[in-house]
Amino acid sequence: MPELEQAINYWRLQRPAIGEECALSPEVNALADVYALMIINHSSSVALASMGSVAQQLIAAWRQHMLDLSAAARSVG
Repeated sequence: MPELEQAINYWRLQRPAIGEECALSPEVNALADVYALMIINHSSSVALASMGSVAQQLIAAWRQHMLDLSAAARSVG
């Protein structure tokens, strides 16, 4: 669950809520759906393969971003 929360926060920064109603972006909404199902089912984890393809792609993009940050930090230090 912490990894999913981090991915949601990453996408919230990339694609903030818009409009007066503060509608979630499609990216955040896709991950929030997974998060909501975890809460409803009292799950602390979910298999990536059980997520929809959009959520899987968003998690993969977030993970790649984190790897890129880590590599950049190692090259500086």
